[in-house]
Amino acid sequence: MKSQPKEQTTAACARCPVKISDRLCREASGKSPDFCPTANLEALAEQSREEYRNDPKIHEFAKQASIQEGTGYGNRDLGYEHVRPIKTRIEEVIEFAGRMHYTRLGLAFCVGLRKEARIVENLIGSKGFDMVSVVCKVGGTPKDLIGLARDEHIDSSRDEAMCNPILQAMVLNREKTDFNILLGLCVGHDSMFFKYSEAPCTVLAVKDRVLGHNPLAAIFTLDSYYRSVK
Repeated sequence: MKSQPKEQTTAACARCPVKISDRLCREASGKSPDFCPTANLEALAEQSREEYRNDPKIHEFAKQASIQEGTGYGNRDLGYEHVRPIKTRIEEVIEFAGRMHYTRLGLAFCVGLRKEARIVENLIGSKGFDMVSVVCKVGGTPKDLIGLARDEHIDSSRDEAMCNPILQAMVLNREKTDFNILLGLCVGHDSMFFKYSEAPCTVLAVKDRVLGHNPLAAIFTLDSYYRSVK
């Protein structure tokens, strides 16, 4: 009797109970729960594969990204149980840009990380890349434009310039950057930058004002110091 396909339910990979080495997404003969998109959405998976096959730019980008992933680990010749991470995020960003033969890189950063932005720009520029950087407050547009009341400003005693990720993206588009790097843009502002950027993007660091831009610290301590989040 032919087995019936699993009922298609909402993907919930974060709740997968199967051991990582035994999962269907890792092994063709692997196991899967009822909500597994690998088991349930083969047609959609094939549609994604067609993108890699048919678009040379996507094919090369994906290939170099996966090569970069592999080179981030040492001891690969000793087997999977012995691999260890050997490269920082900034090193990988620089290496990946080189693998893709990019020459002109954009840096979209938050004014609160202006010191770090200068260090990053100098570091990446020293590797032979032409750097273009643009701060979040570019354009000096008042928050009145988007309807903020004075008590919704950070400093309610004065007018404030809004973060303008659309203009940040437009500046880098005008400069014809090959690859854009985000450094500390706010939640939502980063989303708009992604939407308007013509070049592919990566994130060097995200904004977390409380945790020194390390948002996973709250997740790591969710059952202790940050239990109040729950």
